[in-house]
Amino acid sequence: MIIADDNSDGIASLKFELACCLAMKDLSILRYFLGIEVAYSPKSYLLLQSKYISNLFECARLTNNRIVDTPIETNVRYAPSDRPPLLDPSLFRTIVGSLVYFTVTRPDIVYAVYVVSQFIAAPIIVHWVIVLHILRYLQSTQFQNLLFPSTSYLELRAYSDVNWDDDPMDYKSTTGFCVFLGDSLILLKSKKQDVISRSYIKTEYNVMTSTTCKIVWLRSLLTDMCISLHQPTLLYYDNQSVIRIARNSVFHKPTKHIKIDYDITRYHLQIITIILSFVS
Repeated sequence: MIIADDNSDGIASLKFELACCLAMKDLSILRYFLGIEVAYSPKSYLLLQSKYISNLFECARLTNNRIVDTPIETNVRYAPSDRPPLLDPSLFRTIVGSLVYFTVTRPDIVYAVYVVSQFIAAPIIVHWVIVLHILRYLQSTQFQNLLFPSTSYLELRAYSDVNWDDDPMDYKSTTGFCVFLGDSLILLKSKKQDVISRSYIKTEYNVMTSTTCKIVWLRSLLTDMCISLHQPTLLYYDNQSVIRIARNSVFHKPTKHIKIDYDITRYHLQIITIILSFVS
């Protein structure tokens, strides 16, 4: 259990109450928790999983020092195959499951892990090669970490994007967004859509609306924590057409079916909860 508060007397009181009810050991300042190493200074917190990934290398029996620069091969699409599956897929499943947990501190491998997770049922040699590629990337970036600076300004900014019709297996789109509080990444999501979309504009606008709803929720949560946000949240997007639709109250035939999503985003633009900004 991690107890976090800026009131040391409150922490001490809670520890005493818990010790009266449970067999408990106080490990003092947080250093290690469920495979996550925590380094603290007055200026920042660092989260990393270097020991966890070392154990993963041993489990995968990765012996050579070959490294790569990217988590996954670029511009390559992977799909299930009728080729013979791995004779013993248990190691593949163990490594992929461990990589899923490793994304807690390494959001840069989220997409690569999402790709290999789709082949858990019947992995083949090609899928095992992808896993080895991820591990070799992690070998070159083993001590990369998440930084949470204490001096960071307390303003939200968000980025959202979508890959329309990018899955060769079912042609569903993948949408995602990330939200920063100052320089700290506090929320990240990447998800394949449940249905196939025939409209590129609808897919783009849906992810913008989802991100807007998360921003509204985060602003409310931060307000409850007595953090005042004086500026609207910047939402960065890479599609000028969708930004213009959000700002323009005139509907045309291709956009009538997204009116509800439009109204949500449009409303928060009007009350200046968010500001839309183009990013390449």
